[in-house]
Parts: sequence; C-alpha cells; structure tokens
Amino acid sequence: MIAGPSGVGKGTLVRAVRARVPDELVLSVSATTRRPREGEVDGRDYRFVDRDAFAGMIADGDLLEWAEVFDNLYGTPSSFVEEHLAAGDVILEIDVQGAAQIRDRAPDAVLILLRPPSLDELARRLRSRGTESEDRIARRLGEAERELAQASWFDHEVVNDDLERAASQVAAIIEESRARLPGSVPQRTEDPSE
Repeated sequence: MIAGPSGVGKGTLVRAVRARVPDELVLSVSATTRRPREGEVDGRDYRFVDRDAFAGMIADGDLLEWAEVFDNLYGTPSSFVEEHLAAGDVILEIDVQGAAQIRDRAPDAVLILLRPPSLDELARRLRSRGTESEDRIARRLGEAERELAQASWFDHEVVNDDLERAASQVAAIIEESRARLPGSVPQRTEDPSE
C-alpha cells in the first residue's frame, strides 16, 4: 500500500513501480466522488461515482476503507481487492486516513509512506496541477504536515525526490515482502561448477 499526502506523486510512482515488478501487480482502482481531472479515465484512474452511489457502497460493506478528504469521498472496493488477492498481489494507492483503516483491518499489509522532498516542493507540485486555489493548497499543506507526522506506524518510508530511485526502492520493498510470505522459497545462489 502506497499512502501519502495529496500531490506527493502516488499515481506516478505506482505506474513506475508496476513497470519494474516482474510479476503481475494489480492496481486497486479507488472510488471517488470528486470530478475527474483532465486526462483521467473512469475505471482506470478512479471509479467516479456520485455521493448516493458511494453511500450505497458504504451501506453494502463494499469498501475496505474510505475517508472524506477535502470535501470528496474516496474508498477502496473490498470485493475487487479480495478477488485479486486470491491470485496475487494488489497495490493500493490511498491517503493516510485510509492507510490507518487498512492497518487495522489487514495487519499483514505492507504500508509504505511516500514523502515529498519538502513541503515547499509539495506546494510547487500542487500549484503546478492548476486545479487548486491558494486557500485549498494551504489546507492541503496543513493536512500533509499532520499526515507525515504519523510516519512511525508505517513499515517503510520513501522520499519521492527522484522518480527512478523512489520506484526502485518501492519495487525492492515489494520483492522483499514477497520473499517473506509463507510458502515462498528463498532464492539460493549456487556455484554452477558444483
């Protein structure tokens, strides 16, 4: 699970990690009530739903986690995750509120906190989106400080200052956690002359 503040680059990092991990790594597509940004595609980037549909998902127990973030609802459909976990690994790209719920409901999940290099850089990234007012950017930065202060309960922290390096670090964490799964066979290196 990749979690971090808004604007830290979770989506970009997850795409880079999925290109590096040798075995299939299914991305869980979150549901949200926010409007799509330019270039986002329903079903690929998010499942875009209205508040009534989201409330129905909550009522039906079809969300592994959910949270209200800056006036919009976000959540992870549990049926999708359960179905794909049976066949392999699932990566979740969520906020820190959702990560806390996952930690409590799935204690064997690997929790990775993605950090910005600095709050100034995070502010620059949020402004570069061109979708936020200065007031909303200030709110997001305040929330980012609160989220980053919770780093102690994550299994790993990765600073997203260089995409290639950060993606390699996350891919290595995934491979390491796969090697520790019950039933996995440790890789042995042998001398070919034996």
